[in-house]
Amino acid sequence: MMRLYTYFRSSAVFRVRIALNLKGIAYEALPVHFQRGGGEHRRPEFLQANPQGLLPVLDDDGTILTQSLAIVEYLDSRYLEPRLIPADPIERARVQALAQIIACETHPLNNLRVLQYLRKELRLDEAGVKRWAQHWIAESFRAFEAWVVQWSGGLYCFGDTVSLADVCLVPQVYNARRFECDLAPYPTIVRIADGLRDLPAFALAAPENQPDAE
Repeated sequence: MMRLYTYFRSSAVFRVRIALNLKGIAYEALPVHFQRGGGEHRRPEFLQANPQGLLPVLDDDGTILTQSLAIVEYLDSRYLEPRLIPADPIERARVQALAQIIACETHPLNNLRVLQYLRKELRLDEAGVKRWAQHWIAESFRAFEAWVVQWSGGLYCFGDTVSLADVCLVPQVYNARRFECDLAPYPTIVRIADGLRDLPAFALAAPENQPDAE
């Protein structure tokens, strides 16, 4: 059985949980709390698994994998159904582009360590931190909405098949709601995310359904 180092609220781990569920892969969840005791991800035993001190970490029978997009691509290569990354070169590039808007441009600017830096080092108050998150989410969602309208024409981010783009979108919409973002300008994003949220693989992966949820 695979072992997934997880934190219930981590968007990056949320993506991997969704992918594992979609593939029907059983795994053992190993919670790593980002704030308790100064952060369990900073402990030497965790840093042996990932010197970067970040989640997710997937242990597949002793093979350690990090970075959510790399892990999902690994799972997609080993477990071919359902396919999350299309085989067609153009479709593949477009799905990965959508995923990277979220995973490479949006999420890094509103993850916990960035927000903690804004609070502790730059002395922003909670209103300022929220405005920061709202601004960068809006910047990315504006483009994401436009591309999905152009490329999809179906139930999900890229047609009627769940893809890596959907795996990335749902956790980011969850974050956007936490930060009280105005989602009215992104009706396609909201429709897709709300539809996906009810699918068992997504529902089981949701933060509130994790063993370490608070």
